[in-house]
Amino acid sequence: MAATPAGHSPGGGAPPTGVTPSGATAVGFGGAVATVDPTATSVGLEVLRRGGNAVDAAVAAAATLGVTEPFSSGIGGGGFFVYYDARTRSVHTLDGRETAPVSMDQNAFVNSSTGQPYAFQEGRVSGISAGIPGSLLTWQTALHNWGSGSLRDALAPAIGVAQHGFPVDATFAGQISSNAAAFSQFTSTRALYLPNGAPPAVGSTFRNPDLANTYRLIARDGVRAFYRGPIAGDIVHTVQHPPLAADPAMPWAYQIRPGTMRTSDLAAYTVRQPAPTHVTYHGLDVYGMATPSSGGSTTGEALDILKNFDLAHESRTTAMNDYLEASALAFADRNRFVGDYTPRSELNALLTNDFGKQRACQVNQAHALAAPVGPGVPGGSAGCTASAGTADDSNEQSTTNLTVADRWGNVVEYTLTIEQIGGNAMLVPGRGFLLNNELTDFNFTPTQGSAPDPNLPGPGKRPRSSMSPTILLDHGRPFLAVGSPGGATIITTVLQILVNRLDFGMSLPDAIAAPRASQRNSATTDVEQPFLDSPQAGALAALGYKWGTPAEIGAATGIEFLSGNRLLAAAEPVRRGSGSAGVVHPTR
Repeated sequence: MAATPAGHSPGGGAPPTGVTPSGATAVGFGGAVATVDPTATSVGLEVLRRGGNAVDAAVAAAATLGVTEPFSSGIGGGGFFVYYDARTRSVHTLDGRETAPVSMDQNAFVNSSTGQPYAFQEGRVSGISAGIPGSLLTWQTALHNWGSGSLRDALAPAIGVAQHGFPVDATFAGQISSNAAAFSQFTSTRALYLPNGAPPAVGSTFRNPDLANTYRLIARDGVRAFYRGPIAGDIVHTVQHPPLAADPAMPWAYQIRPGTMRTSDLAAYTVRQPAPTHVTYHGLDVYGMATPSSGGSTTGEALDILKNFDLAHESRTTAMNDYLEASALAFADRNRFVGDYTPRSELNALLTNDFGKQRACQVNQAHALAAPVGPGVPGGSAGCTASAGTADDSNEQSTTNLTVADRWGNVVEYTLTIEQIGGNAMLVPGRGFLLNNELTDFNFTPTQGSAPDPNLPGPGKRPRSSMSPTILLDHGRPFLAVGSPGGATIITTVLQILVNRLDFGMSLPDAIAAPRASQRNSATTDVEQPFLDSPQAGALAALGYKWGTPAEIGAATGIEFLSGNRLLAAAEPVRRGSGSAGVVHPTR
């Protein structure tokens, strides 16, 4: 029997009031914004104050993140946009994922001389890794479908930030430092981000006049300038002829290869508008992103598995075991079945209660499963037989997320990315933005043994993503929206936040702040140090879990709809230098 969610109601939980010293939490009225960056949050709030809706504010905030978070987002990348329309009480999605050139084949990341796949960094820092960007057309499509303002209006605040500058923080400087070797290979990138051979100092003002001018051109001439005009030509020239420095300050271990993107690839790019994924959990409707994202299906399948347990009334150790095993099982099915060309009928088969029961019966509450576990049989007869499986090895790391709600009840949950921190490290000369390395999210070689691999490169194909922008409705009205960056850990981050909030009764800020554990069908489970330091970690280790310890997992944002038309906006209090949340009116 499904458990009753602990503390769940449209205005449930025990959220804090006011604003934390970090600015990571805010409660109030009239609209709310949560991002990783205070400048972007302020831009979104100002749009709402001036009468714009959630889409207007989300696009303006995203364009600003392209300035202040350029190593995680920007017009050189793509993403997934989930929108709740308060008028129709319906959820819509936009697939702005980057696309492979039509010239790309299955062996794009295999060295033809050796027959071996490229090392990840060899594939990443190359023209081969750059997909046709989708963010800008996503913004235009969202504004056309649901916005109240123009793209010109939405770009205006970001133009000001790029032109006049913003203060450099430790995260910004640190991300440049971590990319110093790659950035120094390209004349355009090192000129902007490594002046005098070093990152800009923390506390200094950083300006990007080339990006300001690029945004001005787009504001004047529209997205055509990017996909068919002079910017398209500059993107393609950068991919085909990387702006290599004759005297890089640091060595690079690999040959930097050109790509085969053409201007016709940019001209042909489209934003897809698939139906969202949908499951129910504790009486709530949970909507996510369909392929090429695996976020909606994998999060949804894990929730379908967890329906079969009473997490709220189990011991925390047992409940966490259920959560980790549900993640492993869902990832096994994701790796086997989910890719850009997965038929919708097959995707839907992963998201049925019967399949959730079939997978749940493999969970052993007395001992961790031996990972990697094998995939199930969607649509087949229920059973608990196991087979060999594969672990996830996604490298998608450089991503950002924003959440917006307006006074009319519209909601945007938007995750956008350029893949690795710093993308493919190539700044388009004279344009001020980095290109993505999204095509390294394809599997370089087959991973599924004798079975077909759904995520190999192909002409015009979109690589599988883990981005998981998620909106929950309570009887047709918004209850919660949440998303996160973090590569494949995005899925487990969103899932764990939902479990924390709905099953463990945490407030949204506490659900976001809680230490994270991420099991992605591998022999070790990634955990943050605070989790490893908890008594729970020892109890789970006794069940057979083995731990890996990344510095941090995810950097979420979210908004919860409380009673009395209040909104609770929440971002990370610590991770990624802390996030920023705000409301239009703290009091009525």
